[in-house]
Amino acid sequence: MSDAGGRSWLRDAIIYEIYPQSFADSNGDGIGDLPGAIARLDYLEWLGIDTVWFNPCFSSPFVDAGYDVSDYLSVAPRYGTNDDLVAFMRAAADRDIRVLLDLVVGHTSVEHAWFAEELLRPGGDHPAERYIWTTHEERREDVGVLGSTSWVPSPGPRPGHYMKNFFDEQPALNFGYGRLRDDEPWRQPVDAPGPQLNRQALRDIMAFWLDRGASGFRVDMAFSLVKDDEGLLETTRLWRDMREWLDREYPEAVLIPEGVEPLTGSAPAFDADFFLVIGEEHSRLFNNGGAGRLPLVEPAPCFFDADGAGSTGAFLRGWREVRTARPDHPIIVATADHDFSRLACGTRDAEQLGAALTFLLTWGSIPSIYYGDEIGMRYLPGLPEIEGSICHPGYYNRAGARTPMQWDDEANAGFSSARPEALYLPIDPSPDRMTVAAQRDDPSSTLNLLRRLIRLRRQHRVLGALDDAEVLNEGYPFAYLRGGTHLIVLNPRREPARYPLHGAVIAGDLLSSGVALGEDAIDLEGFGYGVFIVEK
Repeated sequence: MSDAGGRSWLRDAIIYEIYPQSFADSNGDGIGDLPGAIARLDYLEWLGIDTVWFNPCFSSPFVDAGYDVSDYLSVAPRYGTNDDLVAFMRAAADRDIRVLLDLVVGHTSVEHAWFAEELLRPGGDHPAERYIWTTHEERREDVGVLGSTSWVPSPGPRPGHYMKNFFDEQPALNFGYGRLRDDEPWRQPVDAPGPQLNRQALRDIMAFWLDRGASGFRVDMAFSLVKDDEGLLETTRLWRDMREWLDREYPEAVLIPEGVEPLTGSAPAFDADFFLVIGEEHSRLFNNGGAGRLPLVEPAPCFFDADGAGSTGAFLRGWREVRTARPDHPIIVATADHDFSRLACGTRDAEQLGAALTFLLTWGSIPSIYYGDEIGMRYLPGLPEIEGSICHPGYYNRAGARTPMQWDDEANAGFSSARPEALYLPIDPSPDRMTVAAQRDDPSSTLNLLRRLIRLRRQHRVLGALDDAEVLNEGYPFAYLRGGTHLIVLNPRREPARYPLHGAVIAGDLLSSGVALGEDAIDLEGFGYGVFIVEK
């Protein structure tokens, strides 16, 4: 993160993603809210979290779980008020926890006032359109995301069609086109009045929440803004302009994209890259398909799977490509997120989670913990569609990764006092489901392992996101060296594995499970892992 100035804090961050509907319900309506999240901040502080990433909490009709915003400057009533969000950010700051908000600016909801205003226009070449409109009937057949049509008939008096970004109810905001065509007059240049209006709105939205305590933003579909943008050059220039503005006005605020910023060779616009859960780099590492089939990745075993049929190849190829192009630029790797399977997705042994979490906290990345993964909450298959959780028939169901947080053995696992049928999603019905309360009292639990790993990472800065890892063995066991002194060996399969030391001497065992240290090798039981200090 060269030239990051006051944003260097991100390198040391331990991020915790909160899906607000499902984290903590304070008023008994079955939906999580901000006062409930405030009441759980002491838990996050105890765990060692210093950065919270909130999924969208702005006003929305919730066709896509809040990723269809109807007002960027107001909190959705289901979560509370603007004052509640400010109170959360202040209470978090009192515990040295920063807050990142999810910023969805490639599209809005059809219920946004901007869209309602443009629906009333007669059409034609209006110079300051916030959305992309056409009266050409044939545009209905264009192919877009997941094979669906990218143009939707106007639902109001205005004739023609509007472009969508994902669901039909998410009209794409007009940030211009990378390429113009005489036969497609709706294509506006990036410096046209409409795209410029939206750029100013983007600055206004960020300023509004930064002034109220936010520390930055995770940007949803960050590279969807400029259309027909070969190489994403114009979209990247847009975000670089935003970064320059932030450097002047809010130099400590960070921008994190959904995905990897294009490798254009210039200074990056964002402060980190993010390996997507639905991307090959991540899905070949952690996700074994419990949620269904991903649309852009062919099914294959993941590496952190008990059967031991996967490979680190896809992850390491993606990692090396980004780090070679941007050696000082950090990459965020998550346990999971709201878009696919959990780290424990029902077909994976709970014992395997220790190796996965050890990797996440000792690899040279910024770790992001999806709420509940710290206790091994499982993905629940077969849940009904709610708020866009089934993106497209035949593909993946996200509902099973969005179930309520399991706090204790009280009613509804301590998430809510509502009747079970009133919950946003059902609680895991398993009688032996994981809970925070039970694991907090168990020194050998996944929760306490993660807490120890966070402390270990901070005590041994060489384990953080400072330098790359030297990979010593890409298979089973996976072995790598940090800083030339710290050896990490992981065996995320049922079968045992052996790692030859090749002359290295183990000088200290910082954290391990299921390992036997010999003079010439480390023997690992199934699911064994260890972090060691070595001497040559």
